[in-house]
Amino acid sequence: MLLQLLVGTLVSVINIGLHALVTVLAVAIARRAGLRPSRRPRLHLMGVMIATAVVLMISHAFEILVWAATYLALRAVAADSDILYFAFVNYTTLGYGDITPVPEWRLIGPMTAMNGVLLFGWSAAILFEVLRKTLEHLGITEVHGYRSPKA
Repeated sequence: MLLQLLVGTLVSVINIGLHALVTVLAVAIARRAGLRPSRRPRLHLMGVMIATAVVLMISHAFEILVWAATYLALRAVAADSDILYFAFVNYTTLGYGDITPVPEWRLIGPMTAMNGVLLFGWSAAILFEVLRKTLEHLGITEVHGYRSPKA
């Protein structure tokens, strides 16, 4: 059990490092794009948010690949199992349960889910901050009925 926790923690730390790197990249791109003058601020806002979300989704896909590679290296699931699918199901906490790990690696799924929940929450925080900063820069005080507190 200790080995499972150590491996799960190591892979989680690797993914946290990847996510931190992508956060720096996404914020830099969003800041650069979000601070440009625009004649169509709402369209500009949409573009910045879409670009940020796509970068974060790509990051999550790479993080899932790290888990899948770990499962493969550990032989954590039966040889005929779809490892990438298993990684996606665990990381997203979907938890179909149609593929299960071998008994000696049964904690790897919950460790993957814990990592996914943390990183999805982090991504939501990034998206919110990019939205807030871009709205602030563009001087948009109201979006679909929501009025900024500073307005």
